[in-house]
Amino acid sequence: MSDLATMLNTAAAILAVVVLITRFKINPAVSLVIGAAYLGLTSGLGVTNTVETISTGFGDIMAEVGLLVAFGVLMGAMLQETGAIQRLVAALVRLLGADRMPYAMSLTLATFLQSIYLDVLMVISAPLARSTAAKIEKKGTAKMATALAIGGECGIVLTVPGVGALALAGLLGVPLGKMLLFGLVLVIPTVAIAVAVMCFLFDRGWWDEERDEQQIAVEPDSGDNHELESASGAVATKTAAETRTETPLPLLFAPLCTALVLIAVGAILDVAEVHNPVVEFLSTPVIALLIGLVGTSLVGRRAVGVDRVQQSIATGFRESGQILILTGVGGSLAATISAIGLGDILGEYFTASTAAPLLMVWVIAAVLHIAVGSVTISAITAAGVLAPVAPALGIDPVLVALAAGAGSLFAVHVTSNTFWLLQSLMGQTTRGTLKSCSVGVSVASVVAILLIMPLSLVL
Repeated sequence: MSDLATMLNTAAAILAVVVLITRFKINPAVSLVIGAAYLGLTSGLGVTNTVETISTGFGDIMAEVGLLVAFGVLMGAMLQETGAIQRLVAALVRLLGADRMPYAMSLTLATFLQSIYLDVLMVISAPLARSTAAKIEKKGTAKMATALAIGGECGIVLTVPGVGALALAGLLGVPLGKMLLFGLVLVIPTVAIAVAVMCFLFDRGWWDEERDEQQIAVEPDSGDNHELESASGAVATKTAAETRTETPLPLLFAPLCTALVLIAVGAILDVAEVHNPVVEFLSTPVIALLIGLVGTSLVGRRAVGVDRVQQSIATGFRESGQILILTGVGGSLAATISAIGLGDILGEYFTASTAAPLLMVWVIAAVLHIAVGSVTISAITAAGVLAPVAPALGIDPVLVALAAGAGSLFAVHVTSNTFWLLQSLMGQTTRGTLKSCSVGVSVASVVAILLIMPLSLVL
């Protein structure tokens, strides 16, 4: 089959996935499998090889990141149950003051809290963001809504253990420690710059309270009671005063932080070519996150009791199911694209000496996100398309992963759950949400790719 036919078939497969999801409302996981099957059959793999490639791709990516995703989501569910997230954000308000909170909250969401399912993270953080917004002198709602959007969305695809970051690392064969380190190096300036740009715009009049905010009363937040809603819709009332008295906040986060430190140490020692069997075992991502999971479970039992920890684990399993399947079928699409030889074909058109390949990754992810409306789906699909290309180009796969994550952030709009959550939770109109969420996260997307491209010259 000609190179042109292979590229056209790939484009048709991706377009078919988008149409199935957006027009016919087919589940994204099912749509991705259909796209992979179409691509295999039309590109000459044959029935048997197509089915084997799809199955093998699914199994390979599950072996790579399946346990990591599950462990991360379960830790997040337990941290949610203990009230640790609300207490952390409330502590930041007391420590830094209201005016610095857009930066503090966005950076906290983007770096420390990515094991929490994004929709749940928004629900948990919004009451404190609303109360903080009332204390900010100028444009408080706009600044805090933007902080929630930028911090939550950037973290999910750029920071380990965000499910998008884990999936991207697995699809592109990036060591998790390396993804963690480079993700942190990228996400911190990206979030800070994007929030600063948006605050500058809001302070210069790009926000109209009468037209951009719903005229509703702001509910004061006492820090004692918070109503949390899980992604499955279950609602439970937590008493943060109990966990504050019984369990110190640093202890609640200690297991998760320990796991991330172990992974980072393993990555650093690997680069330094220092080998120690014990450290290598403990810093293996699966073992490190398992240690974090066990530790979070033990601390959670002390904080809220065995029954509530078990309930949170059950919630975590429900939330992780769709994420795992979606990640797996992303691996199926990547395996099919690799099998038809698209990497070698595209490798002839681009070279590692130019930023074009990274821009191509960014653009593909951005276009997919505009069409599909899911940050995670667009990042995984873009990475699957470009995974076979990275070796031919000589580009470090971590840059491809980060570029796909950055592109998937572009234009969060009305097809996104996060968009409507932020509109209702932060008391914005649709017009206001387009400014704070759509424009804010798009600014972060552009900032991220501008920071990534120079790295291609040194890696």
